[in-house]
Amino acid sequence: MHELSITEHLLEDCIKSAREKNASKIRVIHLCIGQLRGIIPDCIQIYLDMLSEGTIAEGARIEAEYLPVKVLCRDCKKEGEISPGHLACPHCKSLKLKLLSGKEFYIKSMEVDIDGNQSTASDNGLE
Repeated sequence: MHELSITEHLLEDCIKSAREKNASKIRVIHLCIGQLRGIIPDCIQIYLDMLSEGTIAEGARIEAEYLPVKVLCRDCKKEGEISPGHLACPHCKSLKLKLLSGKEFYIKSMEVDIDGNQSTASDNGLE
């Protein structure tokens, strides 16, 4: 259910960014989601479909990229990637890990229409 609140904020940020660039339509929202974040893109899409009715984001599609879980081992001092279901150092099998990434959630870019032409908005700017 936390996806509803997330989607409300996501939609608000996307519309604001698109309007600042004079976009008339948001077509695709590209998201980056850390594997430990627990966010389900299909739920975001369902809520976006409901919340965006009558806005420039109506009909927008969510595309998500999952980011790996990266850790630093406090024992062997090496960095590595782990899966959420296997929380041990990939090098020495220690459980003394420092989380480096895996909880991210951000808008990577958007595909929008400006003056009838499709453009890509990236990092809240246009490429």
